[in-house]
Amino acid sequence: MTGKHEIDVNDSDFHKQVIEASKKTPVVVDFWAVWCGPCRLLGPILENLSEEYNGKFILAKLNVDENPKNSQKYEISSIPSVKMFKDGEVVAEFLGAQPESQVRKWIGSNL
Repeated sequence: MTGKHEIDVNDSDFHKQVIEASKKTPVVVDFWAVWCGPCRLLGPILENLSEEYNGKFILAKLNVDENPKNSQKYEISSIPSVKMFKDGEVVAEFLGAQPESQVRKWIGSNL
């Protein structure tokens, strides 16, 4: 991770970094895996938008292979899966790699 608005999260810190943090700032969670080609396409789009939005949301990345607890809790059956959390709850989500214009529209309409 290079950007200041991006964090890596895991099963042990998910509650603090995502649920608690989303009570102050929306958190967009990218559920991904190293072997997932579409995840590698979507990742940089989300990272660029998190920099562009400059703190209006936090981008949290959760590797589903290393963190099965939250992957199961949020019923991740297909990746990439992206969920926006506000006030500790999922308020919006999308599946699969989307073009930047669609991701930008999704973030803008859900912030």
